[in-house]
Amino acid sequence: MNLDYINQYLSETEKIIQGIDRREIANAINMLSQLKRNQGRLFIGGIGGSAGNASHAVNDFRKICNIEAYAPTDNVSELTAWTNDKNFDVIFKNWLLTSKVSNKDILLVFSVGGGSLKTSYNLVLAMETAKEVGANIISIVSRDGGAAKKFSDVCILIPIVFEERITPHAEGWQAILWHLIVDGIRD
Repeated sequence: MNLDYINQYLSETEKIIQGIDRREIANAINMLSQLKRNQGRLFIGGIGGSAGNASHAVNDFRKICNIEAYAPTDNVSELTAWTNDKNFDVIFKNWLLTSKVSNKDILLVFSVGGGSLKTSYNLVLAMETAKEVGANIISIVSRDGGAAKKFSDVCILIPIVFEERITPHAEGWQAILWHLIVDGIRD
């Protein structure tokens, strides 16, 4: 293996560390701590690798923080039924509506680009639905934040330090940040 590549990747990671807004992380911890005190629910949405992160994060928020948490992508039967009977765009929106999302709840969005009319539009519709009922939104995203930056009460933006590695950095940092948040709530 080429050590130059490894050194470059780790150097990019150091640059991301310097660019993360620590106040937004603190805001997320405070908002989720309040959710726990109010016995609200946490819904976590993501597509692709971010869906895998959502599933893992549900475990941590439930087991470590004792927060009622769900990832719609964990229910493959319902997810594919909505996709088949309606379309892929409504999978999260309809899941939130069926779950009776309310102003006591939080939607946590994991996304590389934050959603738009062209990509991850299902996350955009979910955020619109959450806002309509007064639920708070926290997002951990990259690029320019997309729709998530517009809709979120707290948006943790993972800075772009190398264009060709936006996705691995964004998805890797989602994991670092939710683990940091979980540990912050526990403490």
